[in-house]
Amino acid sequence: MLEFTTIEGLVLAVGAMITGIILLMKGGDWTIESAVFVAKRWGVSPLVVGFTIIAFGTSLPELIVSVLANIQGSPGIAIGNVLGSNIANILLVIGSAAIFTTLAAGSKGMTRDLVMMMASTVLLLFLLQQGEVGRLAGLAMLLALVMYVLWQYRAAGKGDEPPPDTEDPAFKSQLVAYGFLFAGLICIALGAEFLVRGAKVSAHVIGVPEAVIALSIIAFGTSLPELSTSIIASRKGHSDIVLGNIIGSNVFNILMIIGVTALVKPIQQGSFAPQLAQFDIWLVLAVSLIFALLLVFYKKINRPIGLAFCGGYIAYNIYIYAIYMGS
Repeated sequence: MLEFTTIEGLVLAVGAMITGIILLMKGGDWTIESAVFVAKRWGVSPLVVGFTIIAFGTSLPELIVSVLANIQGSPGIAIGNVLGSNIANILLVIGSAAIFTTLAAGSKGMTRDLVMMMASTVLLLFLLQQGEVGRLAGLAMLLALVMYVLWQYRAAGKGDEPPPDTEDPAFKSQLVAYGFLFAGLICIALGAEFLVRGAKVSAHVIGVPEAVIALSIIAFGTSLPELSTSIIASRKGHSDIVLGNIIGSNVFNILMIIGVTALVKPIQQGSFAPQLAQFDIWLVLAVSLIFALLLVFYKKINRPIGLAFCGGYIAYNIYIYAIYMGS
């Protein structure tokens, strides 16, 4: 009876993961098509839409996971989820998208967004070195994010950001496009939830430790929305949406997710694993800096770089597994 229950649970978990993948792919397709349409109607660049609308939507799984984890007394999962997701966004998502097509840094606003991403990462590094993130810091992070997003759209309204020159997707009206955008984001959130839950159950069945699940599987699962939308966008030739989505998602992960998490319940001294402040945040900073320098000076991320990024992500997860299995 016990063996049957275990097998049954594994089958259900695999089914949930397949359902999640289907929802992610369909939701990603709808989100990209409708976002490009919205960008043209608003007269703003795909980079801005990717940085804001899509980045917010694809960061929702991280937000839900992190807030719930902190409320339930596991702030380390919240911080680990954000750090792991930012690493996955660059190494896995950008790497995977670059395998399909070369990602070119064509927008002049990208350098500004990269500076914002680096500043957010340095801020989180400083807070983690202090050992806590209080409500005041969380509020300041949220205000900084809101002010920057408003500044972006103000710049777009002044014509500082060029409007997209891609063809319109086949939508009959703006209302229909907004409906597909909303439905796409919902599918992405649900798909990530199905996939994460299925992966967690499968990991328990095969005996993977909880710490590895938190730092790798959950971070990977909550980055799947970015992965699905970025691969779809890259195959459609929308490099600005891919890059804007990842840069924006990393900024949202830090300023919005850590900010909201700390506002709901302050992250206190000693409540998270020292490794997060001693190693993982420094790795996030290093990976983010390499990503930014490539876009600013090399102006593109091609297939060899993409393969190197994916290899780096695999190596990082092997490191996590070795550390926690050996402890």
